[in-house]
Amino acid sequence: MKRKTSGEKPANRGRHETWCKVCQHPEREVIEREWLGWGNTTRLAKEYGLSSDSIYRHAHALNLFEKRQRNIRKALERIIERSESVGVNASAVVGAIQAYAKINANGQWIDRVEGVHLNDLFDRMSREELEAYAKEGTLPAWFTSVTGAPAVDSQRGEERDQS
Repeated sequence: MKRKTSGEKPANRGRHETWCKVCQHPEREVIEREWLGWGNTTRLAKEYGLSSDSIYRHAHALNLFEKRQRNIRKALERIIERSESVGVNASAVVGAIQAYAKINANGQWIDRVEGVHLNDLFDRMSREELEAYAKEGTLPAWFTSVTGAPAVDSQRGEERDQS
């Protein structure tokens, strides 16, 4: 497949549509939709009686690559959906889910960063709460709910009952 470089002129749309096998195909919309949803180009070509090259030429002429790239979530959805029926290992599924969670609707990778400054939380603790922490290793319930950490007795390393 020949990759289009930034210096190349875009294809003449009218000329393309006149000669393009995909444009002339009665299932054109289905082919485009499946390809944009990360359908396998070789499978699509075989299924619809086309060549892979004709699908790639069509995609270049109509600037479909950019749309497909923004639709990376669809490719990840395919991996996740097939996880119980296809020989995909657990780490591949977890990786796909993690990636899926970080890609927004526009196909942009968003690193969500949550930070908790423990010093700020200790500064919020009352004198009684600080003494209880120093003597018994217990943190107030609000502290663990803010950090998202389980309530753990720091002296024993065991979870405490929050009820």
